[in-house]
Amino acid sequence: MDNVNQPRDLTERQDLQIEVPRFHLITRVFVQLDVPRSLGRTPWGERYVAGIVSGHFQGPRLHGIVVPGGVDWQVLHADGLTTIDTRYTLQIHDGALVLIANRGVHWGSAERLARTACGELVDPSEFYFRVSAQFETGSPAYAWLNRTLFVGSGARLRDGVVHDLYEVA
Repeated sequence: MDNVNQPRDLTERQDLQIEVPRFHLITRVFVQLDVPRSLGRTPWGERYVAGIVSGHFQGPRLHGIVVPGGVDWQVLHADGLTTIDTRYTLQIHDGALVLIANRGVHWGSAERLARTACGELVDPSEFYFRVSAQFETGSPAYAWLNRTLFVGSGARLRDGVVHDLYEVA
């Protein structure tokens, strides 16, 4: 067999077209949080935990309520960066239950963080708040959530957060 003119691997394929990701809004999620409690300074930073009290979500592909009982874990690092890890349950309008796990980062100036801590609504353009979301469900109608990647952008509210979640297509 003559393989002299064949590319040896994909790195030699100049004509290979890789699809550019597209983003499609699926929902906006409003989550009301309980008052955050500090677990103290840990080796990673100041650890906070806040219970998920309630909420709702509304968008072109998903709408329903946030089931009370999830948790928002955060670590405030010395440089002002906050790392986020949340897990809670969504109840879709038709009754299907879906677990959502968000991991992300929230960063802004010390002045902006102080304004937010005082309960002021700060324009989302003044900080960086991004998440990746993973869904898990046994509902056949929403199985597409299990096998799709999602990213989002958020804002901090006085007593909660809001995220726009996008399917990466």
